[in-house]
Amino acid sequence: MSEEELDLLRYPIGKYDPAKYPHDEHLVEQHILAIGQLSGKIREAVKDLTPEQLDTPYRPDGWTLRQVVHHIPDSHMNGYLRQKLALTEEVPTIRTYHEAEWALLPDTMLASPEISINLLEALHQRWVVLLKSLTHDQLERKLIHPDTGECTIRQHIGLYAWHGEHHLAHITNLLERKGWKKAEVTEQIKDL
Repeated sequence: MSEEELDLLRYPIGKYDPAKYPHDEHLVEQHILAIGQLSGKIREAVKDLTPEQLDTPYRPDGWTLRQVVHHIPDSHMNGYLRQKLALTEEVPTIRTYHEAEWALLPDTMLASPEISINLLEALHQRWVVLLKSLTHDQLERKLIHPDTGECTIRQHIGLYAWHGEHHLAHITNLLERKGWKKAEVTEQIKDL
């Protein structure tokens, strides 16, 4: 497989680019909506998959679908807490975590995806309440990521909207490639 083909599997919707997220209130609303809808899309995408299908990597040397489903709430819990820190502290430097190592822990390798989908659903319900209440000034509050630098909460919301759609595309693209769900079904999942 060529490097270009691998990149398409790694980044099916493209890499996150903060420059694509201008100071547009309507865009923030769309990102909040995407976050709010993600758990239902993930649930629908993995519904009826067998354990063997769930344990299939979405790309060569990539995570399995099970690991991807468990990774999303791991990441989004960190994102939620980072935003709360940015709302309550002056430009906090947030803590990173070793997501690749988290993906190898027993709960990620063995647990039913339904557990993490339920966790994601509850987390996103609460997160959306917070995000919808933010003022313009709160959206401009900042945090510092040790690896990527400073960003606003507005940009961070866009990052997590992208992150969810990025991993949903990993799942739905594999389903299409393997013929486990028809293309029109995976498109419906993406559009829910």
